[in-house]
Amino acid sequence: MQLRAGRTPPPLDDPLSPLLARISQGDEAALGVFYDATSARVFGLAIAILRNPSAAEEATLDVYSQVWRQAGRFDPAKGNATGWLLTLARSRAIDLLRSRSRTLDQEEALDGTFHLRDEDPGPERASLEAERARRVRAALATLPSEQRQAIEAAFFGGLSHSEVAAALGQPLGTIKTRIRTGLSALRRALASVQEDLE
Repeated sequence: MQLRAGRTPPPLDDPLSPLLARISQGDEAALGVFYDATSARVFGLAIAILRNPSAAEEATLDVYSQVWRQAGRFDPAKGNATGWLLTLARSRAIDLLRSRSRTLDQEEALDGTFHLRDEDPGPERASLEAERARRVRAALATLPSEQRQAIEAAFFGGLSHSEVAAALGQPLGTIKTRIRTGLSALRRALASVQEDLE
């Protein structure tokens, strides 16, 4: 088989590239195989960016709709199929995050219009809470990325351990160990914070 000048064959180690070629020709079965092979990673990336399971599901569905419409735009000469897909996923999740942020800002502005009683904590309490949040974020940042991702998905994303395992494409036992080890390290790091702030 001869290649036309200027065309690079898909890398031999990129089994997803031929699926994208089939999808671009309207092959629904190829889209199903592509989805099964990649959806956990797409959802994991979306949950890491959006920190909201339903928003991550929406982003994931949007990404595969885009794959269906734009598979013909994938160029194996510029990279592998997974990289292309995760770039789409990242863009969609960020777009959705920005859109949700604008909506929340508008809702908060409306809420403020009808808010009759000030329920904000006093300056001292607000300062203590801000300091506690800063220290928790700093302690979380010291964890290895695998532990941090699992903890963020479970506690900020509201996912069960099984859902975290599926989202991150890892065995359930591995996820449980990462969360347990990470929480232990956080507990030790934050023990002094609790004493300081009480």
